[in-house]
Amino acid sequence: MLKERAPTIVHPKRVASRYLLSGIARCGHCGKSLVGQDAKRGQFTYYVCGTLLKKGASSCPARYLSSQQFESLVIDKIKEHILTEENLRELVNLVNEEMDAASQEHRNQLGIVMEEIAEVERRLDRLYDAIETGKLSLDDLAPRIRQLKMRKDSLESKRWELEWQLKDRKVELADGETVARYVKDLRDLLSESSLAERKSFIRSFVKEVKVTNNEVLLTYTIPMPPTGAVREEISVPRIVQDGGPLWTRTTDPGLIRTVL
Repeated sequence: MLKERAPTIVHPKRVASRYLLSGIARCGHCGKSLVGQDAKRGQFTYYVCGTLLKKGASSCPARYLSSQQFESLVIDKIKEHILTEENLRELVNLVNEEMDAASQEHRNQLGIVMEEIAEVERRLDRLYDAIETGKLSLDDLAPRIRQLKMRKDSLESKRWELEWQLKDRKVELADGETVARYVKDLRDLLSESSLAERKSFIRSFVKEVKVTNNEVLLTYTIPMPPTGAVREEISVPRIVQDGGPLWTRTTDPGLIRTVL
């Protein structure tokens, strides 16, 4: 959490922002961030395109979005795709598939490293034989021996790293009762924890939320169960600014297809 909130990574204004999706919500029209905005002395709160906020109504066709409804929409999707027993198990399976693919790559790299280590050892043996037979002096070969030893140390370090990565490549889930407890704990975290904790939790699974008219495109950080999709298009409440941030009118959301 500290790393995620560090000002060198996240802008200080976003760290301090009381808007849950600050930093990941973006306008689909102009690409600017959606900024939290109060109306009627804090009685109403909205997300609004940064361009629209700075340059006025004609600068971007984006709409004012109710912060409560918008944030609830994203939270509901996280609960739907992640925080169920079935989806948590499927998510573990997806992670294991990714880890299996990574493990194969690590095994390939380990094989190359082992071959290089063996080649370095053969070269060192030849140099030692040359010294023992008197063909070359130690002073002549010392620089080359040091160079090969340094190369061997580097390869051994890489070998240790790859072997460690291959050691624990599987994520195992416990029995159903334990999984149910995990799900409850995560739901409680998303609903009852501090704002900073909820922000960090959401960023663990949602990379970007892009809004265009009445469509919202969620981009996840990893494939989501059960389809393995990384993006999803859903409807967003059409809360439209007509006469300024002091009053709004509401229309029904449209039906938007899901992108698989």
